[in-house]
Amino acid sequence: MIFALDIGTRSVVGIILKETDGQYQVEDIVIKEHEERAMLDGQIHDVLAVSKVIVDIKKTLEERHGPLTRVCVAAAGRSLKTEKGKTTISIKGKPLLTHEDVMYLELAAVQQAQMTLAEKSSNEKSHHYYCVGYSVTRYEIDGEEIGSLIDQQGDEASVEVIATFLPKLVVESLLAALQRAHLEMEALTLEPIAALNVLIPPTMRRLNVALVDIGAGTSDIAITDGGTVIAYGMVPMAGDEITEAISDAYLLDFPLAEQAKRDLHTKETVTITDILGFETEVPREQMIATISEAIDRLADAISKEILRLNNHQSPKAVMLVGGGSLTPELPKRLAQKLHLPENRVAIRGIDAIQKLHIDREEMKHRPELVTPIGIAIAAKQTPIQYVTVEVNGQSIRLFDMKQLTIGDALLAAGIQLHKLYGKPGLACVVTLNGNTITIPGTHGEPPMIMKNGETATFDTPIKNSDRIVVEKGKDGKQATVQLRDLLESLPTKQVTINGQQYTIEPLVLRNGEPASLDAVLCDRDDIFVHMPETMEQLLQATKNDDLLQQLEPFTITLNGKKIKFSEWCATIYRNGMECPRYAPFEDGDHIVIHQQNERTVAQIAEARQLKLHYSLPIIFNGETLTLTKQIGAFYRNGEQLHEDDLVQHGDELQFSERKIEPFIFQDIFQYVQVDIPQGASTTFTLLKNGKPTTFYETLAPGDQLEIVWQKKKQL
Repeated sequence: MIFALDIGTRSVVGIILKETDGQYQVEDIVIKEHEERAMLDGQIHDVLAVSKVIVDIKKTLEERHGPLTRVCVAAAGRSLKTEKGKTTISIKGKPLLTHEDVMYLELAAVQQAQMTLAEKSSNEKSHHYYCVGYSVTRYEIDGEEIGSLIDQQGDEASVEVIATFLPKLVVESLLAALQRAHLEMEALTLEPIAALNVLIPPTMRRLNVALVDIGAGTSDIAITDGGTVIAYGMVPMAGDEITEAISDAYLLDFPLAEQAKRDLHTKETVTITDILGFETEVPREQMIATISEAIDRLADAISKEILRLNNHQSPKAVMLVGGGSLTPELPKRLAQKLHLPENRVAIRGIDAIQKLHIDREEMKHRPELVTPIGIAIAAKQTPIQYVTVEVNGQSIRLFDMKQLTIGDALLAAGIQLHKLYGKPGLACVVTLNGNTITIPGTHGEPPMIMKNGETATFDTPIKNSDRIVVEKGKDGKQATVQLRDLLESLPTKQVTINGQQYTIEPLVLRNGEPASLDAVLCDRDDIFVHMPETMEQLLQATKNDDLLQQLEPFTITLNGKKIKFSEWCATIYRNGMECPRYAPFEDGDHIVIHQQNERTVAQIAEARQLKLHYSLPIIFNGETLTLTKQIGAFYRNGEQLHEDDLVQHGDELQFSERKIEPFIFQDIFQYVQVDIPQGASTTFTLLKNGKPTTFYETLAPGDQLEIVWQKKKQL
């Protein structure tokens, strides 16, 4: 035999069920109402008062069926809390995501939902809730939805879940009431699950159906679709709403109003006695019209919650159970608000439960008995029991509603999952040729999880008395990288310069200084890598400073001013073709540089158009002569230079000019040898252009000069 209790807000139902070869027989049913408001919205508020009712039912059934020590019960579905949670982690640079990584993400999202739920109740903590199940609603990689995270890579991975929780207080108070009645909890289920299991078996759950259990204080809602239960919900409004409306309208005591409400279901005329003692007979239709507004409020609240839970769409059908479902015209009004045909909203009694037999005919169509019978059957078929495990020395009791895992135990222990993974090591940020590069530290290690001394994972199943030890993973190490690791492979070129072969490598500077490829980088290092590109850069890289200098224009300082002779510099030939100093070079090039020659004083003067001499052509005694007189001179370090003296690149020179003085007749004697005739009696005459002149006569270009010798006449 199966003994089950349905502890509701208004009453407690005790039932004895007998199972024979998968068939169930209802042996007995006892219903007893609470004498006080000991229950509120399915939650036990007065353990002593509730246990007293349980004891009365137990005694009644024991008198008929013998001792009862174990009982199947249900936690109120209205106590279930549903919350969404999401967690995001950086996976940039990490290896492919594994099943263990995904499990960690899912559990972290569940814990986030648990914390959100706890924040809504300021006096609660997150681990004061049992997670009774969760579903993943969305996986994301870099903000894009994806079917599975396993073996995926990217920058960020996210998981979004919807998780269902049951406050521990609900279960603890239920246990306390049973213990006072000297009953041991044989099995536990949830009220929505109980009703669903007997009315909507798994084979029917592919249909989008809403099950509404309308009790006294609340209306519990469960939605099925796609083969599973997709949502639970609760409306804090039920049969008492109608009772209170009757009480207010006709001045009735609450119990009398409750009886009047029940009579509406079976009688055409309801007899009532108000608080003043007046007895009145009210036609059924009249009373329904009087409380029509209350019926509408209940139908409106239930329909809105159904639509909210069902993604704002009407389900295919709605099943109503519970005593409140007998509210007049409620199915019809629900159908209207959900835009469903009237035959798609129906009240279901225990006669709709398959493989169930009951001898009492009056009980077959009572919808308030569906949940108690469902509790007895569901608790036997899929019992929910307690599992006690040890987590890091702390004893944890879990609500065994599914296959429990180590992840469930960590959630129940209040361990913050996001702190279990080791932190990544500090990154190293460097600049390479102006671009910022972040070198991540090593990844933190996953937590070390042991179950009974053996290595385990988040999804390792657990059983009663397991000992679990979890240690935080080691933090990652700070980024360490050599310069060669950052640069990978560096290109090289082979060239020949003036017959000598060179291997050209890129220039590598670290913070402005040449660096070895073996150097370990530090945070904020500035790395510059440059491959020589032009002839000039090539000579710099090969340290041909003398050749590089030859490419510069010939430069001197003249009278304190720097003078450049751009036409006087070395010539570059690349593979036999002349090219400028900014020309590029390639691997295998043959380069020849013809160096610039030294320059003379005369060349400097000519290039600067400076006159060193003044010349005058004349004819002397029939021969052409050129008279020359110095009018300018170059000096180096105070010493006068000759015209053929060499001037070096970078020399400092001074140039001095003299006033130009005309040539006179006597200047020719520096250029000619005059043969004086022998004899003292000889005289001479100076002629310029055939006319007598003097030694001091100025000359002009082309003048014809003569010296005519004559003998003196004898006296």
